[in-house]
Amino acid sequence: MKEDGSYLAPSHAVVRQERKENEMKLNVKAFALTCAMIWGIGLFLITWWIILFDGATGEITFIGRMYRGYSISPIGSVVGLLWAVADGGIGGAIFAWLYNLIASRTSPKEA
Repeated sequence: MKEDGSYLAPSHAVVRQERKENEMKLNVKAFALTCAMIWGIGLFLITWWIILFDGATGEITFIGRMYRGYSISPIGSVVGLLWAVADGGIGGAIFAWLYNLIASRTSPKEA
């Protein structure tokens, strides 16, 4: 606002530039946290679903070969939750960073 009470209208070029910079970017931290929560809670719930219907077997599964200490058991579900949160967070951060990198290089140029 100017001293005489009138407002300064932002230049269209400035508004267009701000919109262009923010338009196609993912928030890396938010995306990583979301992926971590979805993958961690998902693995935890699937493990308990299997325990509910088939019982705690304690068998090493395919995921148990990647996530050390994970098995179809109550303790294994917590171990799997921790591994999955770490894995989902790292994977989500890499995905969002790579998306932002590619989107910034392939965005259409303004004339």
